[in-house]
Amino acid sequence: MTLDIVIPFWGDPPLLYETVRSVQAQDDPDWRLVVIDDCYPDDTVPAFFAELDDPRITYLRNEVNLGITENYREAIRRARSDYLTILGCDDLLLPNYVSLIRRTIAAVPHADVIQPGVQVIDEHGTVVRPLVDRVKQGLLAPRGGQGVAVLTGQRMATSLIRGDWLYWPSLTFRTETLRRIDFRDGLPIIQDLALLMDIAFEEGTLAYNPTLAFSYRRHGGSASQKTLLDGRRFRDEREYYAQARSLAEGHGWRQTSLTARARVMSRLHAITELPGILRHGNRAGLESALAHIFAV
Repeated sequence: MTLDIVIPFWGDPPLLYETVRSVQAQDDPDWRLVVIDDCYPDDTVPAFFAELDDPRITYLRNEVNLGITENYREAIRRARSDYLTILGCDDLLLPNYVSLIRRTIAAVPHADVIQPGVQVIDEHGTVVRPLVDRVKQGLLAPRGGQGVAVLTGQRMATSLIRGDWLYWPSLTFRTETLRRIDFRDGLPIIQDLALLMDIAFEEGTLAYNPTLAFSYRRHGGSASQKTLLDGRRFRDEREYYAQARSLAEGHGWRQTSLTARARVMSRLHAITELPGILRHGNRAGLESALAHIFAV
């Protein structure tokens, strides 16, 4: 089984090149890479790919800028294999990523989503452990040693709405699942959680293999950090948690509904972000964070 890896690109070209080289360094060569350039204004990007001598790599450039959600949809349309990784354009695969994913699929062949073990790096590539990631990996992720943890349906939904401990760019999906369950429009900041919850609501399965295979880059200039400061992140979270509560009630999933209503970890996240928001003096960000903390 060839693993399709697609990189929707808009960002820092040198980091993209590191990402591509990390794919080429896989210990399992059975992969296919497609890079979809969303009209990033830098001529060095197509030149870099023109010089690559690797038939497994395809570089495409959109005719117009699609934006993040539509470029993700384009990534899904480009998939040819049964399984697809939508890789971040500044993240890194460790050499065992493809082989680990293949072993996990063999162990859990009905999995819709596969999460490998992740380490966090900063903009310089140094391994770091910010508070948010210590909570994700130490408190929220399932435990059970080195075996594969399997969550399905209500258990998956409750786990994720308690606190999204997954790392979107590191995930491998069953391609058919992504083609059947689309991204929700109007939630660009939290579309990853919304999609994963919709998979759970359709009785989908998540397989978590904690073996380290991925480096997730977290840095202050990221889009997610900017949306924390201007208030969009917590506004979208409040809106989605209300939707998730309603969906859970419709399924009769009382525990999921109560967890979505309480959103304890999400409120705590807003509290930890308050000092940074105050330092930047962004009134909209402060009002949004406070509303997120205290609103019912």
